[in-house]
Amino acid sequence: MKLYDVIGIGIGPFNLGLAAMMEPLNEVDAIFFEQKPNFAWHEGMLLDGTTLQVPFLADVVTMADPTSPYTFLNYLHQHQRLYQFYFMESFLVPRQEYNHYGQWVASKLSNVQFSHKVQQVEWIEEGGASYYKVEVLDVQAQQSVCYYAKHVVVGIGSTPGMPSMLKELQSDNVFHSAQFLQQKERCKEAKSITVIGSGQSAGEIFYALLNDQPTYDYELNWFTRSRGFFPMEYSKLGLQHFSPDYTSYFYQLPQATRDQVLPTQDLLYKGMSAKTIADIYEKMYHMTIGGKTIPVNMTALTALEHVEENEGDRKHKYVMHMKQVEQDVSFQHESDVIIAATGYEHRVPSFLSPLQSHIGWDTLGRYKVKEDYRLQLQKQVNNHIFVQNGELHTHGIGAPDLGLGAHRNAVIINTLMGKEVYPTQSNNVFQQFGVQQDQMKANAPSLVKV
Repeated sequence: MKLYDVIGIGIGPFNLGLAAMMEPLNEVDAIFFEQKPNFAWHEGMLLDGTTLQVPFLADVVTMADPTSPYTFLNYLHQHQRLYQFYFMESFLVPRQEYNHYGQWVASKLSNVQFSHKVQQVEWIEEGGASYYKVEVLDVQAQQSVCYYAKHVVVGIGSTPGMPSMLKELQSDNVFHSAQFLQQKERCKEAKSITVIGSGQSAGEIFYALLNDQPTYDYELNWFTRSRGFFPMEYSKLGLQHFSPDYTSYFYQLPQATRDQVLPTQDLLYKGMSAKTIADIYEKMYHMTIGGKTIPVNMTALTALEHVEENEGDRKHKYVMHMKQVEQDVSFQHESDVIIAATGYEHRVPSFLSPLQSHIGWDTLGRYKVKEDYRLQLQKQVNNHIFVQNGELHTHGIGAPDLGLGAHRNAVIINTLMGKEVYPTQSNNVFQQFGVQQDQMKANAPSLVKV
């Protein structure tokens, strides 16, 4: 039996970066599996004109190894687009191009396998040896094969988070923002469309629908329970929360404190870009020149309580029961299409079920994660499970951020190798998060022996 050093599960941006950073390491024998037929990053939101919300330096390798052949700049060079990007004078990468960049990186790697779905992972301990047994389905051949590895890295990312009152209604008419491009043609046939949510995806979908509205003449509605349609915090000092320094500070906090802090940080990573808000406003301004009215409704502080299908010959397909939370007033709203731009959830994947008693869990059923991204296991063994973008509750808001992916991969590789393969840096920011250990010692009361 062939025993790999590492098996990676999922090939999103983070595990793609890990595969790219492991590729030149002769000491590491790794293989990565992805059930999709190719690299595909949020394909339902690859809208024309949209960009990443982070600079191009947040590719899969640069922040850990800017000399790597898998940088975005080398991608541009290889595709003869370096000068075109240079003249664009933008740090932000078009979202469609980022997806193509990821496909290009994947095509260069020998350690990635697409159309391979991991079905379950078991920890085996026998004859003085221990390892993970990973059962993988070859999607095309419909055959299962077992692979074996000393360590596993789980990088499956998050899944669309659908509000409970909409889950049973999911269809071509009720869907998550992650399916928007696939359902866009259906939207053109609707008489009324309603978007739920206030993040970047909600804003981009609303703007796309707003641009098409004069052609298809539907009513367009946008509701959010947030206090308003606010921009994401994007100041220079605010951005420093997406640094290894803040991650380290956050990790040292008690878990109860972390759970209190996270809900207060929504606008650091959940709001819209100021440009998207400006585009929406300017479009509506131009559409209303000369006193023209448009069938558009935007309402904040409004919660969706439940939804029911209309019966009979009612005008629209669904009745949405809404509540204005400050006024404490309930009302009904009808719509043919409902788009839930309600974010993403981190779920424990079913393939880890055989490891339920092997993994350490907190009181809320979440992974216990060490600072170097290893899961805390019930038994001290030399077979590690690492997690990518599943540690928001322990490492903070930088967990899903593309700009910290390469740093996390450097930490994972260094831990696996037991040495510094990729240097990691501290003191990356101009501010101080919390009181440092030496300050605590200096301010501690002296003990007087009586």
